[in-house]
Amino acid sequence: MGEVTQNKEGWKGKILSGLFWRFLEQISYQGIQLIFSLFLLRILDTEEVGAVSVISIFITIANTFIQSGFSQALMQKKEIKEEDYSSVFYLTLALSGGIYLLFYGISPFVAEFYHLPILESLLRQMSILLFPGAVISIQMAYAGRALQFRPIFLASFFSSLFSGVLAVFLAYRGYGSFAMAYQQISYYFFTMLILFLCLPWRPKLLFRLSSLSSLFHFGWKILFSGLLDQIWQNIYGLVIGKRYKVEELALYNRGEMFPKLLSSTLSTMISGVMFPAFSKLQEEKGTLQEMARKTIRFSAFLLFPILFGLMAVAKPFIILLLTKKWIGMLPYLRFLSVTYLFLPLHMCNLQLMNSQGRSDLFLKLEIIKKILGIGILLLTFPFGIFVMLFGKNVGEVLCLYLNAKPNEKLIQYGFFSQINDCLPSFTASLLMGGIVYLTQEMLEKRGMTELWQLMVLIPLGAICYILFSLLLNRKDIKTLLELNPLKRKGM
Repeated sequence: MGEVTQNKEGWKGKILSGLFWRFLEQISYQGIQLIFSLFLLRILDTEEVGAVSVISIFITIANTFIQSGFSQALMQKKEIKEEDYSSVFYLTLALSGGIYLLFYGISPFVAEFYHLPILESLLRQMSILLFPGAVISIQMAYAGRALQFRPIFLASFFSSLFSGVLAVFLAYRGYGSFAMAYQQISYYFFTMLILFLCLPWRPKLLFRLSSLSSLFHFGWKILFSGLLDQIWQNIYGLVIGKRYKVEELALYNRGEMFPKLLSSTLSTMISGVMFPAFSKLQEEKGTLQEMARKTIRFSAFLLFPILFGLMAVAKPFIILLLTKKWIGMLPYLRFLSVTYLFLPLHMCNLQLMNSQGRSDLFLKLEIIKKILGIGILLLTFPFGIFVMLFGKNVGEVLCLYLNAKPNEKLIQYGFFSQINDCLPSFTASLLMGGIVYLTQEMLEKRGMTELWQLMVLIPLGAICYILFSLLLNRKDIKTLLELNPLKRKGM
């Protein structure tokens, strides 16, 4: 019994350390990316940003196809061998080469489809990053399996810095869309190089079809569902980019940038650590349920006030950071902040299913959700962009219900239990957001500058949320305090 307790404590220590480094990695990466994005958006016009946005959709989907299934399978497999890593390494490189040739060939047709000649060269050049991306997926699987998140932090931090400086330099030199393209390409190459220096893993001259076969049994379902998810996430961008101008796509993407950054940072940080932890504890249902509840409450407690606050201060925030030429992204930012409210809950539910080896459920759910989403898109598409986005938000709630349903049976933690756990944070955040929004309207009418508005509104929002949380949500404050590493050391 003592050995089991000691083992659990050891895993808690590793998980806490992993959360710390994952948090640093995500905060530094997203923070640096945000700073350089602000510089680039001030320099570039909406058409140049929109062109890169179109190509990024193709690259994102291709990266998912190359990386998603097998890297997850490498992390989930109980016993891993060197031949598993090396076999996946060579396979992903081969897939990268095939997709690169495909994109090279179709690039003229993509440019013609969107009536933008620059897309031909952009797609051909940005496709190069598929090769380092394939290598990074294996390196990340190796590091994640061992809960070695410090090298990932170092790679992310320095790569973001180097690639960001390069992009701003090129933008000032008049490279336009290619400044953003080279930022992404250089980020991938720098990350691959730094991980190569920091991690002991090296590919061997080993290739076993038997290794790929065992990994494929789990990984193909994750791959297919991940591919469906990426296509679905980007389908609105594809529709907007084709039906409307690429400038409108740029406003949509930039409106999505801030809520997605905030939500995905928290989701990636938590899921990157919790999936290995959930996998190790997959036989202990009670511990899994407790860990899942704390993860979801903790995510809601941190994310909800940030996104509600962002919706409330969106107007002065956009004008101050990006200038008035980007004010058209205001309604997009508010709609998409609602969309990303529940992303950490989605991630937690899906990671729980994967940790139980239920990739069959994962795949079935993805197919059902995409059919539902396409139905909503077809219904709302004729009525304009914002009706489409409203339908997208309705779909997110329905998808959360579907994601949570299997965990009601697996660990007795379903949709309504999860919503109940989030309700105190949601209520406190909604009240805070309402007060901040009304105050912002009043300050704007009095002629206060955007900078002074934010200097008043941000502290006001923080104070309101703390007060409402003390009234409604003491349990999550206690959970947050328990995660304090200094307190744990003192204990």
